[in-house]
Amino acid sequence: MRYLSFRISKDIVLFSTLLINSMVAIASQKSTANYQADVIVYGGTPSAIISAVETAKSGKSVIVVSPDKHLGGMAASGLGYSDTGNKNTIGGLARDFYHRAFLHYQEDASWKWQNKSEFGNRGQVTSDTDTVSKAMDTESATMWIFEPHVAEGIFETYVNENKIRVLRNEWLNRETGVVKQSGKILSIKTLSDKIFQAKVFIDATYEGDLMAAAKVSFHVGREANTQYKESFNGVHFGDTVHFNRFKQKVDPYKIPGNPKSGLLLGISSDKLQPNGSADHKIQAYCYRVCMSENPKNTSPFPKPESYHPERYELLLRLFAVAGTDWFNYYDPIPNRKTDTNNHGPFSSDYIGANYDYPNASYAQRKVIIKDHENYQKGLLYFASHDLRVPQELRDRLQKVGLAKDEFVDNGNWPYQPYIREARRMVGEFVMTDNHVLGKLPVPQAVAFGSYWLDTHNSQRIVTSEGFVQNEGDQGHPVPKPYPISYKSLTPKKSECTNLLVSVCVSATHIAYGSIRMEPVFMMLGQAAGQAACLAIDQKSAVQDIDYNALKSGLQQKGAVLEFK
Repeated sequence: MRYLSFRISKDIVLFSTLLINSMVAIASQKSTANYQADVIVYGGTPSAIISAVETAKSGKSVIVVSPDKHLGGMAASGLGYSDTGNKNTIGGLARDFYHRAFLHYQEDASWKWQNKSEFGNRGQVTSDTDTVSKAMDTESATMWIFEPHVAEGIFETYVNENKIRVLRNEWLNRETGVVKQSGKILSIKTLSDKIFQAKVFIDATYEGDLMAAAKVSFHVGREANTQYKESFNGVHFGDTVHFNRFKQKVDPYKIPGNPKSGLLLGISSDKLQPNGSADHKIQAYCYRVCMSENPKNTSPFPKPESYHPERYELLLRLFAVAGTDWFNYYDPIPNRKTDTNNHGPFSSDYIGANYDYPNASYAQRKVIIKDHENYQKGLLYFASHDLRVPQELRDRLQKVGLAKDEFVDNGNWPYQPYIREARRMVGEFVMTDNHVLGKLPVPQAVAFGSYWLDTHNSQRIVTSEGFVQNEGDQGHPVPKPYPISYKSLTPKKSECTNLLVSVCVSATHIAYGSIRMEPVFMMLGQAAGQAACLAIDQKSAVQDIDYNALKSGLQQKGAVLEFK
């Protein structure tokens, strides 16, 4: 019995030792996969980087968890002709970004494909109410037009200067990766099983994935005008100030005049709903393609992996009734390049193909994004190669191509499509068109917006007369710059107390059409970074921080929070 007791005790000791060693090993493995900081920023957008810079400058530790390999979001993915509105409203780190762009283009070495004097101090029209302003403003030392790689370089410089830790290609586990307790996010986990713990989290993605995974309320689609007593929300069918609708009567059917033959690709059979009514549809996405007219820096438009010429039959019909006045509008950026946006009734916007994107899984989004890429590459290839396209237009298109020195590791194609709108938080305060138009007051301003109420088409339908038409395009002037509320960055307190949202802010579809500009996202990112630090210092929920302290801190750093 004594021997048996000794043997059992020895086995227990041995087992305990193995168990402890195993637990230590597991803990050691977990500690190498765990990351801690005062603030975790999820996203690789300009708003994400600016919020991280503000956090670091305020003395708090910060980690950027970025799904993207390349930092800078749309600013570094083709949107180089900044949608600024009134430039006097842009302050703080956002203005510093444009100052750094100015400094870059003061260097002779920055003008590889064009003389600086040739580009000149050209005018830039940035909204209906904004006068033509200087793109390269020597007086204010700002440059508002830039090449994609220049923007990416500035964001990388911010990261290096402020010693910000960035983990790239890290995707939030949207199913089980957010751990909450008593209304607070304790940690988030990525698909690579890395765990990130923080006191405050900032969602700075275009999609609002962290916000949604944290069970914060959000909306996708267009609200009815009646929901918030708005004037321009919901379905909008009629004249616009833009050129993105069919001015001529174009037949929508595969066999002209025969509805039984079916609709051409890209045309919806949905019945047009009354103006102002709600639906699930969102404004179209496209790639902001960077093109070049310099033969030494031009790569021909590629034929996409999946090429279907029948997708562009509607364009041929447009040519037949409207002529080839098609590829004649693009925004010039330095070095004989372009920021090429959608323009006209049939262009780069892939209308109606993105409805599922905001809530789609990563795999589903990958399919949707690839479909957008194939559509737009196919459009350029078709217009420059198909013999049914008028010779004059083909000749014109074959003189340009993708800029060979941009997106060099992605076949000269932009890294991401322009996600103009995805989820929008329903938070403490919802910005509506009444706030944007100055009809209602806005509490606790943290930035100013000034761009028009700008939304792209949401659907392409058949009218009651039997012709094709686009619906959803709007561009309404904003009478003066308007404040954006801090409360539109915070979820409802009952839902989460340590999360800030700086891109998918709390706003209606039409109000978001004005807010959704990269300079504004940068300013909101700075506000979110400083608010996160205040919440930590004051040991309070993000909804309860001292707004006067936030306002004072932002103003000391150059933010414009009062505008006359």
